Amino acid sequence: MESTIFIEISLVLVIAAVVASIMRVLKQPLIVGHIISGLILGPYVFNAIHSEEILETMSHLGITLLLFIIGLGLNPKVIKEVGKPATLIGLGQVTFTALFGFVVALALGFDSTSSIFIALALTMSSTIIILKILSDKKDTSKLYGKLSIGFLLVQDIVATLLLIFVSTSSEGGLPLADFLLVFGWLAVIGAGLVLVNHFILPRLERVFAGSQEYLFLFTIAWGLGIASLVAMAGLSIEVGALIAGIGLSTQIYAQEAATRLRPLRDFFIVLFFIVLGAGLQLDAIATALGPALVLSLFVLIGNPLIVLTIMGLLGYTKKTSFKTALTVAQISEFSLIFILLAQETGRVSAEVVSIVTIVGLITIAASTYMMLYDDKIYSWFERYLKLFERREVKYHQEKTNDADIFLFGFARGGHEFIKTFRKMKKRFLVIDYDPEAIEQLKHDDIAHEYGDITDPELLEEINIDNAKLVISTIRDYNTNLYLTDHIHQRNQDTIIIVHSETPAHAHELYGRGATYVMMPHFIGSERVSNMVNRIGLNKSDFIPSREKHLRYVRKHL
Repeated sequence: MESTIFIEISLVLVIAAVVASIMRVLKQPLIVGHIISGLILGPYVFNAIHSEEILETMSHLGITLLLFIIGLGLNPKVIKEVGKPATLIGLGQVTFTALFGFVVALALGFDSTSSIFIALALTMSSTIIILKILSDKKDTSKLYGKLSIGFLLVQDIVATLLLIFVSTSSEGGLPLADFLLVFGWLAVIGAGLVLVNHFILPRLERVFAGSQEYLFLFTIAWGLGIASLVAMAGLSIEVGALIAGIGLSTQIYAQEAATRLRPLRDFFIVLFFIVLGAGLQLDAIATALGPALVLSLFVLIGNPLIVLTIMGLLGYTKKTSFKTALTVAQISEFSLIFILLAQETGRVSAEVVSIVTIVGLITIAASTYMMLYDDKIYSWFERYLKLFERREVKYHQEKTNDADIFLFGFARGGHEFIKTFRKMKKRFLVIDYDPEAIEQLKHDDIAHEYGDITDPELLEEINIDNAKLVISTIRDYNTNLYLTDHIHQRNQDTIIIVHSETPAHAHELYGRGATYVMMPHFIGSERVSNMVNRIGLNKSDFIPSREKHLRYVRKHL
């Protein structure tokens, strides 16, 4: 039995790798390739997937990890920043999509009950697809990314309420009681997270940050544990994972924890898309294709137009509105679950399920391209988008890191560098990996970021490509080599100053593009030699220099 499951998973991954290779050659999105892999492995081609329950469980781990990592980047300050507009956009989009979708479904000849369920299925956008692409594009910290994540959370809550309504009303239960119970438990869990986050986790920062293995284990346990608690309370695992990530987002090790979890997330999320592709029901494709194409066009064009209109009224720029609007141009995995549950309760027919399934496949594939190439598509339609932009734009720019100087490593000479930066009146950011250094930077109110210098996503997030000066006091040669290569390849105008212990390493760093290499022994010897030459051989003349240095040492003990 175990060997059969092992062989099946191996086969799934081999097929996925082959299809992904073809997609890479054709320069197509890998998400589409994973769905195609699922179709190939499913009942319509090879019928190679028999351990559905195991694969579905593994795919849910991918969903949970993806949303948990997104949550780690959603500091409550960010949620406060976009919470109100995201709620208005989310509720507005759901409302108007449901109304227009109902009219379209009626026009296609469906009865009123089927039209209602089709319309509701079309209101839900795929959290997994959108967050995966935002993550791949490094756009989760951009304004349109924050807004998308915000209204996705609103949609997920609405979707959860709809699922509860369909399941409970069919059993003669009272949905209102279920709703109150769910949100009562959610309030209890949320209050508990706030208390733990405020009183316990800050005391354990050094313990977590001091051991990467322990940090990895703790963050997985936290994410899956909180997601399970929220799921037990009646909400979805997806909402629980996002809440778990937000609960850790204010801790200094949040970025590092996310970095450690990404490879695990990428493995399991591939299985999610394969399982999604394998589960698509295409039996009635001949009769369902016509209505499915009409509904797909409504989702691909109508949903973005609804969001464009709402965001224009709220005062966003046409580009922010457009890029946000493109993220809703698909239906969700929630939609498929919702319509299947409606079929099980006798509300809709198998034909409706087939139609919604085909809409899911078409819109997920098409919207993936739309989001990946949103800048190019925007350039085609820019002249026509003034209609969706108010004369007075309230949200005209995104908050980005605007530092000119980056200092990696604070403990070794950081104070002197910062003193110089302040004299130069330049904007700077300090990046360190040491919890004690982070505490000192917090205490001194110095702009800082906790993270690993070799994490490319951290370097992207702090916008280092536009740096004018980068200084690394870190002693590790390979780390400085990586940093030098990363910056020099992207911006050859940046001044790069790094540390080296040996002449051989210094020579290599110069060869890779370093502007200047600090060698403490060389600099120290040169400075002392100049001091001896300047002062002479009278011991008493050394006393002023001695006292100055002693004051510095005592200050920084």
